[in-house]
Amino acid sequence: MRTIEWKNGIVILIDQTKLPNRTVWVKISDYSTMARAIKEMKLRGAPLIGVAAAYGLALTAFHSKAETREGLLNELEMSAEVLRKTRPTAVNLFWAIDRIMKKVHEINGSREALAKAVVAEAKSMANEDVETNRKIGKYGSVLIEDGDTVLTHCNAGSLATVDYGTALGVIRAAVEEGKKIKVISCETRPRLQGAKLTCYELMRDGIPVTLISDTMVGYVMSRGLVDKVVVGADRIVRDAVLNKIGTYNVAVLAFEHGIPFYVAAPMSTMDQSCSSDDAIIEERNPQEVTNIGCERIAPEGVKVLNPAFDVTPLGYVDAVITEEGILVPEVHLIPKRKD
Repeated sequence: MRTIEWKNGIVILIDQTKLPNRTVWVKISDYSTMARAIKEMKLRGAPLIGVAAAYGLALTAFHSKAETREGLLNELEMSAEVLRKTRPTAVNLFWAIDRIMKKVHEINGSREALAKAVVAEAKSMANEDVETNRKIGKYGSVLIEDGDTVLTHCNAGSLATVDYGTALGVIRAAVEEGKKIKVISCETRPRLQGAKLTCYELMRDGIPVTLISDTMVGYVMSRGLVDKVVVGADRIVRDAVLNKIGTYNVAVLAFEHGIPFYVAAPMSTMDQSCSSDDAIIEERNPQEVTNIGCERIAPEGVKVLNPAFDVTPLGYVDAVITEEGILVPEVHLIPKRKD
């Protein structure tokens, strides 16, 4: 089931803030509403954010009242600037906007031709995302053995992409090959994407899943309950993987217990132009930490630190699974423990 679709000048997407209790479809008809949806995390996940941004530009092109090609170009540039400011860490957002704008400047035809080209490119990117995820799943499934229990953190499934998923795509592909796989899902505080979204997806698909609190990762690993770890990524820089906060903890614990740690992500997540020192880590609303839903759990006035992502050095990563194959990072800090 696709999480986002284009239908006659309207983008329809699942409001992920309502899951798992309700499945609510939202209709978006302009780039500014799309920008708010991204910022408010009605949709999330690096690949999906990229496609959503592309669709945001497609909405501008489709509904534009500009009479000239130059007028439409100005509207697209303005829309792109707004969309760029929504979330700073996931590189797919910027990759998608740059791809659309590159296409825009390659079209020398009329205003109408330009608008059609933008919509077509955004649709193409959505379709490519599904195919990319299936390739990631196919490559990654060879790393998963029959009977494995795989731990994952946050949500890197169909809800983080257009369909199928990256980390969960690897698990789905292994299951489709007939392997009996169990999954352990970390709850993923503070927004609980693992509890709300990953468990929802896997239960819907009939894949056995056990939910644990984030603080239980060391316990389940020390008890021999985890065979592999597979997570997604929001940006992969020269020396590290940037992913949902808590990923670094999982990677270090996997390292200490000799458990393979894999990252599943499309090539569009790669950003070899910078290192972890250059990357911007998004800071989110303190209420995500002080509250669970509408219920406050922390005392009024307490100081809060709420980075949305953390940095996992490549030395902790055994392989990066992409649509082009399995990549083994060249950086290795210290030998993996073999107990």
